Amino acid sequence: MIETVDILKILLPATVSFIIGLSITPILAHYLYKYKMWKKESVALTLDGRPATLSRELHRDEEKRTPRMGGVLIWSSILFTTLLFAGLPYFIPAPMFFKLNFLSNNQTVLPLFTLIAASLVGLADDVLQVFGRGRYIAGGLALRERIPLVLLIGLCGAYWFYVKLDYSTLIIPFMGEFDLGIFFIPFFMLIMLSLFSGGVIDGIDGLAGGIMASIFASYAGIAFFNNQIDIAAFSSVATGAILAFLWFNIPPARFYMSETGMMGLTATLSVIAFLTHAVIPLFIIALPLYAASFSVIVQLLSKRFRNGKKVFLIAPLHHHFQALGWPGYKVTMRFWVVSVICAILGMILALIA
Repeated sequence: MIETVDILKILLPATVSFIIGLSITPILAHYLYKYKMWKKESVALTLDGRPATLSRELHRDEEKRTPRMGGVLIWSSILFTTLLFAGLPYFIPAPMFFKLNFLSNNQTVLPLFTLIAASLVGLADDVLQVFGRGRYIAGGLALRERIPLVLLIGLCGAYWFYVKLDYSTLIIPFMGEFDLGIFFIPFFMLIMLSLFSGGVIDGIDGLAGGIMASIFASYAGIAFFNNQIDIAAFSSVATGAILAFLWFNIPPARFYMSETGMMGLTATLSVIAFLTHAVIPLFIIALPLYAASFSVIVQLLSKRFRNGKKVFLIAPLHHHFQALGWPGYKVTMRFWVVSVICAILGMILALIA
C-alpha cells in the first residue's frame, strides 16, 4: 500500500538534491574557470587513427574555453543529499526524519558506492585530459586503459550481487526468470561496459543531461512500483542532481559533464537496473545511449571492411545530424523527446511483464 511518507521520501530528497546542485555551482564554476579546466587541444584523430576533420569543426574545445568536470556537481549533490537524510535523524530524532532516510544496505549502499568509485575514475581521466602531458594531452586515459577500469568496477559489483546478495537470475519479460549461475558475473560486467560505451552521447550542450534525467526518472518509477522505496528515492535524487547540472548545461553550456559524470552515472545505472530486476527494459529506456554507441561501432566496422567508406557523416549519431546541418539545440531537443518516449515504454515493459 502506497503511503504519503513514501511519496515524500522520493520527492523531497530529489528537490533537495536539485537545490544543493544549484547552490554549489557558483563555487564549482569559479574553480573550474580559475584553473582553466578545459581541453587545451581538440581531438585530432578518430578511434581508427584517421584525421578527425569534421569532429574538430564541431567541437573546437580549445576555442570554446568551456570547462570539463561538471559531473562533479552531479555526484557531489547526490552524495551530500544522501548523507544529509541519513544523518538528520541523529541530530533531530523525530520519527519523520528516520522514515526519510533512504540509505540502506540492501538497496542504496551499492549504487552509492558504485557512483563514487566510477566518478573518481572518471575524474582522474578528466584531470589527465586537462593537465596531462605527452600522450595524455588531448585524450586522457586511452580506451584500452578505461575499459579495464570499468570492468574492474563491474567485477566488484557483480561479486557483491552474486556472493553477498545471492543474486544470479535474469528476468526476461513474458518469459520468466532464468538462473545464469556463475555466468551472471560476466553478464553484469558486459552490461556495465555497454552502458559506459554509451557515454559518447555527451557531445552536445544539454544532450547527456536531458537523456540521463529521463533514464533515472524512469527507474525511480519502476522502483516505486516495485515497492523498493529507497532505490526510488536514490534514483529521484540522481534525477534532481542531473537537472541541476542541466540548468547550467543548456546551450551555451557553462561546463561539460565529461567522464566524471558519465562514467559514474552509467555504472550506477547498471547497478540500479539489476536491483530493480529491470535489465531487459534497460535496452529500451537507455536506447539513445545504445544508439550512440552502436553508431560508433557501425562506423568503425564500415571503415575497416569497406575500404574507408562511412555509414554516417560522423559518429556518434547525434553528430551525424549536426553534420547534416541540424543546429545543436534541435538535435538535443529531439533526442530529449525520444528519450522520454523510450523511458515511458521501458517503464511499461518493466511493470507489465
